[in-house]
Amino acid sequence: MCNPIRELVIFVTNDNLQLFYSILSDQNILCKVSGLLAWAYQNLYPPPPLLCGSPGGPPVTGPRVVLRDGRHLAYNEYGVSRDVAKYKIVFVHGFSSCRFDESVYHPELFEELKIYMVTFDRPGYGESDPDPKRTVKSLALDMEDLADKLELGSKFYVIAYSMGQQGGWGSLKYIPHRLAGVALLAPVVNYWWSSFPSNLMIEAYKLQPRQDQWAVGVAHYAPWLVYWWNTQKWFPCSSVIAGKPNFSPSDLELLAKRRAEGGPTPIPTRKAYVRQQGLAESILRDMKVGFGKWEFDPMEIDNPFPTNEGSVHLWHGEEDGLVPVLLQRYIAKKLSWIHYHELPGVGHFVPSYDGKKETILKSLLLGEY
Repeated sequence: MCNPIRELVIFVTNDNLQLFYSILSDQNILCKVSGLLAWAYQNLYPPPPLLCGSPGGPPVTGPRVVLRDGRHLAYNEYGVSRDVAKYKIVFVHGFSSCRFDESVYHPELFEELKIYMVTFDRPGYGESDPDPKRTVKSLALDMEDLADKLELGSKFYVIAYSMGQQGGWGSLKYIPHRLAGVALLAPVVNYWWSSFPSNLMIEAYKLQPRQDQWAVGVAHYAPWLVYWWNTQKWFPCSSVIAGKPNFSPSDLELLAKRRAEGGPTPIPTRKAYVRQQGLAESILRDMKVGFGKWEFDPMEIDNPFPTNEGSVHLWHGEEDGLVPVLLQRYIAKKLSWIHYHELPGVGHFVPSYDGKKETILKSLLLGEY
């Protein structure tokens, strides 16, 4: 991480001492330099998170488990009870969402098939403690911890939605022995995964709105600037953070239909709850992890089910305006063991289109493609 004070020290010690002294001799310049450093520190470095349950912090309102390192992870349960469930699912929510995301919850089908599902606030979101050292691997281990604390058994299913793909790909890489099956729904891609051909990566990258090209680029190349970039008012930040995501016409039509019917939105963000511990350790940490340097390339993962004892599915809307479909096609081509489902007339809200959540669940759990 870049530290402006450290950079100044380096400047002073790298044969610039005489120049530095001359600057200090001018009190006017000194005041401006001091002000600049104070501004840089205040704007580049976010305030500390407001931990849930701490003095002055948000209250703890739901159940939480204690993880291997002492952090708390908040969760919600859906469907039948764990002790009678035939299928047990860990659901990983997307960007600016939380444990209340019911995107794949289907009460009748859950009862019919005896499905249990646990959703959880990813670290720093909602009521889960932040993890300033969060990586794709640590999230996968958090999921394994959660499953063990809740006694879900030796194997469980994972459904990862949008930016929740960190948990989907992470579980395939780091805990494949715990998986019964995985479904990736409109998974966000990291443009810098090494297997992507440069021409394809650039083509897909330029399909984003210009402000998102900048925001994603900052997250990858200058993560220390992410907080400032997405809180300053001089020019547009991430369109998703600004509340103006590049939804497809089909997504906008779906949203309008839901509002007209008085139904829930496809991804209930609960913005205040999601960000109550601070932007830095929730959505902005998500950007740093999702678009930063990964420890592995998902397209180099081995088939976790070589004898077909489970399956991996990737569902993507052909009209998705947030995640370019051409990159998912390339991933599916590289990983021939993935069951790839490209959906015409569908945008980013894959499970919210008519009949899709039933199809997703039955393909994953029953093998009905």
